[in-house]
Amino acid sequence: MLVKQISVFLENKSGRLAEVTRTLKQHQIDIRALYIADTTEYGILRMIVDQPDQAQAVLTRAGFTVSSTRVVAIAIADRPGTLDEALETLSTGSLSVDYLYAFVGRASDDAIVIIRVEDPDLALERLAQAGIRVLDSKEVYGT
Repeated sequence: MLVKQISVFLENKSGRLAEVTRTLKQHQIDIRALYIADTTEYGILRMIVDQPDQAQAVLTRAGFTVSSTRVVAIAIADRPGTLDEALETLSTGSLSVDYLYAFVGRASDDAIVIIRVEDPDLALERLAQAGIRVLDSKEVYGT
């Protein structure tokens, strides 16, 4: 159960991020979570949206450089130590995390953690073995 994350390459200039959000708004696409990694010259906007395929298409048509990536989404209790338990599960056997970000879900008090790993299928297997709840796309996108 992997979900699609949309990544958008953004030049570091005024209004560029707003162009992305405006384009998504015009097409009724809801942003569930986002994360920006930046340098002085450009940024990479990573997003979980409710319609990832449509988001990729409309942003590409609007002139943005867009890609999608398969990521793992897990639900963890919003209390100290639960993220550590999930990361310990993934780090066993040298499965490294490229990056992650989290947000609070709508349907429960759990935190939702988006994790990018080199081998997502192995990550899914390890998380399942450890009893960590992996979310499907409907739970993450809210559709």
